[in-house]
Amino acid sequence: MIHEEVSFTVPLLEDDHKDVLGSKIEDLDPNSAHHTDTSASTVNIFRTCFNGLNALSGVGILSIPYALASGGWLGLVLLFAIATAAFYAGLLIQRCMDADPRIRTYPDIGERAFGNKGRVIATVVMYIELYLVATGFLILEGDNLQNLLPDVEFEVAGVTVGGQKGFIIIVALIILPTVWLDNLSLLSYVSASGVLASAVILGSVIWTGAFEGIGFQHKGTLINWGGIPTAVSLYAFCYCSHPVFPTLYTSMKKRHQFSNVLVVCFVLCTICYTSMAIFGYLMFGSDVQSQITLNLPTDKLSARVAIYTTLVNPISKYALMVTPIVNATKAWIRYPCDKRVVNLFVGTTLVISTLLVALAVPFFGSLMSLVGAFLSITASVMLPCVFYLKISGTYQRFNGEFIAVSLIILMSVAVAIFGTYTSVLDMIGKL
Repeated sequence: MIHEEVSFTVPLLEDDHKDVLGSKIEDLDPNSAHHTDTSASTVNIFRTCFNGLNALSGVGILSIPYALASGGWLGLVLLFAIATAAFYAGLLIQRCMDADPRIRTYPDIGERAFGNKGRVIATVVMYIELYLVATGFLILEGDNLQNLLPDVEFEVAGVTVGGQKGFIIIVALIILPTVWLDNLSLLSYVSASGVLASAVILGSVIWTGAFEGIGFQHKGTLINWGGIPTAVSLYAFCYCSHPVFPTLYTSMKKRHQFSNVLVVCFVLCTICYTSMAIFGYLMFGSDVQSQITLNLPTDKLSARVAIYTTLVNPISKYALMVTPIVNATKAWIRYPCDKRVVNLFVGTTLVISTLLVALAVPFFGSLMSLVGAFLSITASVMLPCVFYLKISGTYQRFNGEFIAVSLIILMSVAVAIFGTYTSVLDMIGKL
C-alpha cells in the first residue's frame, strides 16, 4: 500500500539564517519516511527550544484561568500532573525514534508499532484535532470581535445575524484566500511569533490587573469536584504539540540533547500557563470566561493589546492548521482536472465546513475541552505511551517502567472518558 503521508510540523528556524516553513505541511514521497536525511539536521539546541516553545504556545493560554476556576486551586496539581505526563510522553517519542532511524514523522511511529493500523490511527487523530482547533480559531475570533464591538449586527438577505456569528462569517471570508495559497511562507513567519504572542498576552493581562483598577482580590475556591473533568481537559489541550516533536527531533544537529529541549520547553510553558491561571483567577474569580480576553475592559490600552494580539495569530495559523487535511484530501482525488481547481475546491469546502461547525457549536471553552479530552490527551500522552510499549517490548516485562507507563495510559483513558462526556453534555446544554 502506498502511503500519501503528510508531516505535521511548525515553523522551524534553522541555522545559517535560513527560515524554513515547517508549518507548511509537506507531502512526502511514499518512501521518504523510510530513510534518514541527515543533511536536514541543521538546527542547534537554542533554536530548537524556540521552535518547541512556539509549538507549545497557543490559544490554550486564554482558557487556562477558566480551567483553574472550573477545578479550584487544587486543580493546579492536575496541571502539573498533565505537564509531567506530557513531558514523559515526549521522552518516549524520542526513544521510539532512537529505536528506528527510519522514523521521521508521528504517523511513522504508529506504523512502526502496529503497522498500517497504527499509522491510520495516529493520522486520523491528528487530522481531527487540527480540524477542530481550526474551528475553534473561528469561534475565538468571533467572541473577541464581538467583545470589541458589542452592538454590531449584520443583515444578510433580510436575515439579521447576531454579532458573534456575523463576525465568525466575516473572519471565515477573510481567511478563505489564505487557504488557497500555494506558498505559506509569509504566514509561517507570523505564526512563528506564538511565543511572543503568549508573552504579550500574559504581560498585558497582569498589567491590566495591577494598574487598571481590577486588582487581584478574588480568593476563589479550594476545589470544585464537578469542574475537575473540564479543568483537566483544558490543561491537556495546552500540551497538544507532540505530533510536532519528531520534526523537531530530526531537525537537530545534536539529537541527544532533545531531552534538554523538552525540559526547557515544558518548564517555561508550564510557568507561563501557571502564571496566567493564577493571575487570571485572582482577577476575576469564578466569573472568568472561557477566554480571559473576554473579561478585560476594552477601554484600556493594555487590554486592547491583549485582544489584538489574540486576534492576529489565529488568522495566520488557520491555513497552516488545515493544510495537511487539504493535502490529504487532494491525494484521494484522482479526477483528471486542473490541480489549481482541485486546490480551490478542497480548500473552500474545508473552510465552509469549519464555518458551519463554528456556527452550530459556537462555544469555545466547551469545544476546546472536547479537543483536550478526546484528542489532545490521546495524541500527546496515550498513543506515545502505547506505541513505546510495543516498539520497545516493555509490555513483555513487568517492571517499574511498565507500571509507570501503564498508569499514565490509565490516567489518559480516564481523562478521555470523563472529559469527553462532560464536554459533550456542556455543549448540548448550551444549544
